[in-house]
Amino acid sequence: MALVERAFYWPKIGTDVEECVRTCLTCQQDKVEQQKPVRLLEPLPVLERPWESISLDFISSLPAVGGLGSILVVVDQFSKYVTFIAAPLHCSVEDAAKLISFARIQEEWLNQDAQRMRTTPRHMAYEPPSASSHPLL
Repeated sequence: MALVERAFYWPKIGTDVEECVRTCLTCQQDKVEQQKPVRLLEPLPVLERPWESISLDFISSLPAVGGLGSILVVVDQFSKYVTFIAAPLHCSVEDAAKLISFARIQEEWLNQDAQRMRTTPRHMAYEPPSASSHPLL
């Protein structure tokens, strides 16, 4: 349009050029497509077990407590189970991997601990192991 306006002028030039382009068969056939071609959607793979695929997100800019200023949110795509993990405000990929591994180990430990509590006879005292510290502190 700018090229036409530089070379020519008449009242309603914009409307006339738009009408000409809209009705011109050659213009329509040679028009450059502005959108990406639409493809068929591909189905997501069917997951077979928990923790085969996860998604991560951070809730950040929280008040820092003990050097931890964000929450790492981990969602297991198989079960939709959500794990919230306290994390440093600036958490690297390596730190996130450590936190997730630590949380999984801790979760497994708690599951086993709960099983031991259910199977321990009432007359015996149950002594839980001491809790581990945060892996990044």
